[in-house]
Amino acid sequence: MSGLSWLTILRKRENFRRAFRDFAPSAIARFGPRDVARLMADEGIVRNRAKVDATINNARRVPELIDEFGSFAAYVWKFAPRPRKRLLTWDQLTQVGVTPEATALSKDLRGRGWGFVGPTTVHSFMQAMGLVNDHVRGCAAGAEILRLR
Repeated sequence: MSGLSWLTILRKRENFRRAFRDFAPSAIARFGPRDVARLMADEGIVRNRAKVDATINNARRVPELIDEFGSFAAYVWKFAPRPRKRLLTWDQLTQVGVTPEATALSKDLRGRGWGFVGPTTVHSFMQAMGLVNDHVRGCAAGAEILRLR
């Protein structure tokens, strides 16, 4: 849901989780007109018809990636950047911007008919899924991710 404050989205996360069936692509792929109407009436989420339609479309396209790559994870990890050898400072992190890998994944998804998957949104997805470790120095979670990778 780019174009909005990420804090706004985070505050609505549980509402999104409920409205979009725990983010299960197979459940979202079955959404029809009644579900779209339900979502558009749900004040707990961001009600943007184009984004709702894109979410349903994208969920319906997940099986294509699974068929081609064996899993959605296998597809996504093809775009993972090399892990950083050390965590960044806050100042360094604010200069990073969108990575070439996020841009490449965004372009590939759009070429496959996905919508609302611009580089900024894709980079955030990559952070959330652990492909990108943008934790800063001093963050225990960031250090643990470095250790695990």
